[in-house]
Amino acid sequence: MSVKTSYINISTKGHGDIIDISKSVGIEVQKSNLTSGIVCIFVSGSTAALTTVEYEPGLVKDIKSLFDRIAPENIPYHHEETWHDGNGHSHARATLLGPSLTIPFDKATLLLGTWQQIILVDFDNRTRDRTIVVQIIGE
Repeated sequence: MSVKTSYINISTKGHGDIIDISKSVGIEVQKSNLTSGIVCIFVSGSTAALTTVEYEPGLVKDIKSLFDRIAPENIPYHHEETWHDGNGHSHARATLLGPSLTIPFDKATLLLGTWQQIILVDFDNRTRDRTIVVQIIGE
């Protein structure tokens, strides 16, 4: 059993920017020289999240619309009373998805479904440089 840690750095546009990171995560698994195990990915920061979806333009629009309905930008958030940074909705949205995922791999290949990709969603109200921690556990 071995543990390898690496990082993926991504610049985002914020405002619900959705980025397919499947290929980047797969490359990290291949570079680890481990053939079977799990990969845990974690985005540092409280206004971004990770999940899996079928990454296609219609669903990308649907996801953005979903979060506009669930946690609208233009309503008051108590967080903004503290920090006055206008991103209370960003924090609320990120909590719904969460900052991490665990994905199995075998033969150094992620075991994702045919139409399943890993996405980073940046909910913040500005551009950001994001770091994704990739921790690979396997043999």
